[in-house]
Amino acid sequence: MTFSILIEKLTFETIIGILDFERNQKQKVIIDGIFTYENQEFLDYVLLKDKIVSLFCENQYFLIEDALQNIPQELKKDFPCLKSIELSIKKPDILKDCIIGMKTKIIF
Repeated sequence: MTFSILIEKLTFETIIGILDFERNQKQKVIIDGIFTYENQEFLDYVLLKDKIVSLFCENQYFLIEDALQNIPQELKKDFPCLKSIELSIKKPDILKDCIIGMKTKIIF
């Protein structure tokens, strides 16, 4: 049997972006994810959430695409029971009239 951990509206500030002001000033990001795993192993959602935040803070990604490529691979290393990851990253404050974001789905 498989289960999925849902992380919704994980919100924090980090350096992400290619523009000069984005490299010098933290901005808010909102992360949503679905993390599917086999139930034979326990998956600690607190450790999972903390790892996501840590990866953002350590890597200070230039592009959202960079984060979407790197984060699932790093999570799989730390949590080998993961079978798939759906991940979205949004930058709610970059434009005044909408929220910009991207998402991906990785099946291991």
